Amino acid sequence: MSKTVSKRLTTVAMLASLGFLHGVAAQTPAPPDPWPDLVRDLFQSRAMTSDEIVALEAPVRAEDAAIVPMTLHLKSRDVGSATLVIDQNPMPMAASFKFGEKAGVGYVAIRVRVNSYTNVHAVSETRDGALHSQVKFVKAAGGCSAPAVKNLDEAAAHIGQMKYREFRSEEPGRREAQIMIRHPNSSGMQMDQLTHLYIPAHYVDRVDVRQGDDLIFSMEGGISLSEDPNFRFSYSPNGAKTISVEAHDTKGNVFKQEWPIGEAS
Repeated sequence: MSKTVSKRLTTVAMLASLGFLHGVAAQTPAPPDPWPDLVRDLFQSRAMTSDEIVALEAPVRAEDAAIVPMTLHLKSRDVGSATLVIDQNPMPMAASFKFGEKAGVGYVAIRVRVNSYTNVHAVSETRDGALHSQVKFVKAAGGCSAPAVKNLDEAAAHIGQMKYREFRSEEPGRREAQIMIRHPNSSGMQMDQLTHLYIPAHYVDRVDVRQGDDLIFSMEGGISLSEDPNFRFSYSPNGAKTISVEAHDTKGNVFKQEWPIGEAS
C-alpha cells in the first residue's frame, strides 16, 4: 500500500471516528435540571418572580472552584431573607441569610465551593412574603472535593478563631465590615492526603452577627461554604458600641467574639 493511500485511509478513519463521537454526544441526554425539585424541597413550590430585588454577583468562570466569590446585593430594605442555591452541588443550599429588620444590610459577600458547571440561584423573600429570584451560570468543577489548604492539625489548633475588619463605606449612612472565622469547613468529600481516607464532614452551620443587641444577619450554611468562612457586608449603624458574632458548627462547638465598633456614636 502506498503512503498516499495509507494517509487517505487514516484521514477517513479519523473523520469517521469524529462523526461517530459526535453522533454519540448528540444522543447523550443532557442531565436533568434540578431546579424544579429544589424549588419544591427548599421553597415548598412557592411562586417566584424573576427580578433583581436581590442581585447576584458571581464570576462566569471561577479561578479556584474551592473559593468562588459571590455577593448578594440587596436592592430593597424590604428584603427579609436571601438564600444562595448552587444547583448542582451535593448540598445545593450554600447559605441562607435572615436580615435584621432595622439592619439596613446593603450587601453580603461570601466564598463558596462549586462542584460542577451549574446555575446559581439567589432567592429572596420580601417582608410581604413574596419570593424573588435571579440566576447566574458559573463554570467551575471539583470545589467540594478539593484538598484543604491547611493540614488537619493546623486547622484544629486554630478552629473558631475570628478576625474583624472595618472599611469606609461608599454608601451614605452605612458601615462596612468583614468577619473571618477559622474553620476547616470539611465537606465530607475531601480525602486526607496521608491516610487516603475521606475526612468526615465538619462545617459551620450557623452564624449570628449583631450590633449591640440588634441582629444584622443570621446565616444557616452547609458544605458549600469555603474553608475559613468569610463574610463581608454593609449595614446601617444603630449607635451600638460593639459588634458580636456567635458561630455554631456541626460538632456542637460554639464560638463567640465581640469587638468595639470604630468611631461608634
